[in-house]
Amino acid sequence: MSYWQRHKIFETNSIVLTVGILVTVAIGGLVEIAPLFWLGSTIEKVQGMRPYTPLELAGRNIYIREGCYLCHSQMVRSLRDEVERYGHYSLAAESMYDHPFQWGSKRTGPDLARVGGKYSDAWHVEHMKKPRSVVPESIMPGYPFLATTPLKYGDIVDHLKTKRMIGVPYTDEMIQNAKLDLEAQVDPDGDGAEALAERYPKAQIRQFDGDPSFVSELDALIAYLQMLGTLVDFTKFDAAGPNLR
Repeated sequence: MSYWQRHKIFETNSIVLTVGILVTVAIGGLVEIAPLFWLGSTIEKVQGMRPYTPLELAGRNIYIREGCYLCHSQMVRSLRDEVERYGHYSLAAESMYDHPFQWGSKRTGPDLARVGGKYSDAWHVEHMKKPRSVVPESIMPGYPFLATTPLKYGDIVDHLKTKRMIGVPYTDEMIQNAKLDLEAQVDPDGDGAEALAERYPKAQIRQFDGDPSFVSELDALIAYLQMLGTLVDFTKFDAAGPNLR
């Protein structure tokens, strides 16, 4: 029987063609899905990753509330031009505590996955108040009200509890001290700074907006931006294995 004669069976009989498609898709699906049942996790374990501090989490909520994700992605793809511009490509582990993740699909502004530490706090303050004063070509609107709006964090304990319910590993100690930790992160000379640093390694503790009189929404937002991409030490990261344990 020739190739054409064998193929003709499928092309001239819709039922046989449909069955053939279903069988092919089923086999392909099993090959892709079945191995996942033998994996403990599809996310690599990377040294340095931790849950957001209460202040960073509050800042992330403001970031989402103001729609920042509509113009800024948080995913550096493994393409040469992106890696050269933004830094190491993004790891799945870096988004493991994001609900929802902020990968994004549109870049009116630059990607922010590695923005932490790239600019000073003062730069961020000015950028939020008057974007074009630091980036003349920017079309971003200003957010000066963030600096004068007190951060509302009365429900931060419940927020951490909710995050733990969906898999974020906040401990009882973290939840119990959520309010104190939030306030401690903007008070480097306070009694709670040391405890905060122990619970959240690499937490940056300082007056982010430069105004010590109260905790502002700008404090929270800058704290969030300044930690993005800073938790994993990519000078020691090896995708082949040492970090995967």
